[in-house]
Amino acid sequence: MGNKHGRKRIVISVGGSLIVPNGGIANEFLIKFNEFIRTQLAQNPERQFFLVIGGGSTARQYRDAGREIVGHELTHEDLDWLGIHATRLNAHLVRTVFQDIAHPYIIKHYDIIRKVTEPVVVASGWKPGWSTDYDAILLSEDYNVDTVINLSNISKLYDKDPNKYADAKPIDKINWSDYRKIIGDEWTPGMHAPFDPIAAKKAQELGVKVIVMSGNDFENIDNYFKGKEFVGTVIE
Repeated sequence: MGNKHGRKRIVISVGGSLIVPNGGIANEFLIKFNEFIRTQLAQNPERQFFLVIGGGSTARQYRDAGREIVGHELTHEDLDWLGIHATRLNAHLVRTVFQDIAHPYIIKHYDIIRKVTEPVVVASGWKPGWSTDYDAILLSEDYNVDTVINLSNISKLYDKDPNKYADAKPIDKINWSDYRKIIGDEWTPGMHAPFDPIAAKKAQELGVKVIVMSGNDFENIDNYFKGKEFVGTVIE
């Protein structure tokens, strides 16, 4: 997590489902998340958090509306742009929450590597065909970070969808090739994979480790940061 300038950079991919679940914005989550990140910074002033924000149900509502009104002529690209703009809206909200300690601009063009010195840096979606998971991996490449924390509404990965299969088994640790066999190689807008195929391929190439955890259990996330036992899945 460190780098040669002594700053411990941490990339967190924050699932949109945590910020905008069905039925509006999760103020309670944002209040706790705000408190959690500020506490982490107070305890570890050398840390710098890169927060990559997903689209959540805002993205889904816009995509569904587009499909319903326009029908099947809507391209993957158009659907993706609706999702990307939803991530930018959510990212602006998160940047507002951290406005006194955050970088003034949201990172949304990953071909420009900015010099960012603030304790919190907020990022959103970039281009069609890629998710915010992929953007988190690009950030880790640009800023020399070897681990990405993926927070969503699941506490760990399963070998198949636990909502559909009663015999789905939880996974504590898995390597990238086995993980990619489970999820396949195709990206579709709004895909529900815990960490999407394009991001997984890039993470494997770069040797980045991903930790999948529930974003609603801050005590558990704190355990991870303190090097204690935690509930989650490690993909490496």
